[in-house]
Amino acid sequence: MSKIAIGNDHAGYELKEKVKDYLSQNNIEYTDFGHYSDDRADYPDFAHQVASAVKSKECKFGILICGSGNGINMTANKHQEIRSALCWQEEIAEMARLHNDANIIALPARYISQELALKCVETFLNTEFEGGRHNDRVNKIKC
Repeated sequence: MSKIAIGNDHAGYELKEKVKDYLSQNNIEYTDFGHYSDDRADYPDFAHQVASAVKSKECKFGILICGSGNGINMTANKHQEIRSALCWQEEIAEMARLHNDANIIALPARYISQELALKCVETFLNTEFEGGRHNDRVNKIKC
């Protein structure tokens, strides 16, 4: 698997460290774009870096984490070619890849258990885009 970009704000720091452990244990290379502590930080600073790395193909996928997952997800989706999906269940992570060809998963650190978050990440990274009729829909997303 290609490299993964990962980023977070202060609320996502603890969960990001667990996700990095999971990636390392599974020999998945990643680039950590920060934030590197639970000190206050602004999620757009990290969402833009991760989205840029995915858009440029430096990284195949991105993982973004903030308190609700909303702000970091909204920011990433401002970038053309980015399809970031807010996921809090495995099935949503699977459908984001399968039907929407999502290239970034956003996790709500304050509203998901670490165990479930890791299952979402695993599912997201291991699900292929189905293509077919979904290609036309995905192609209509860009403005």
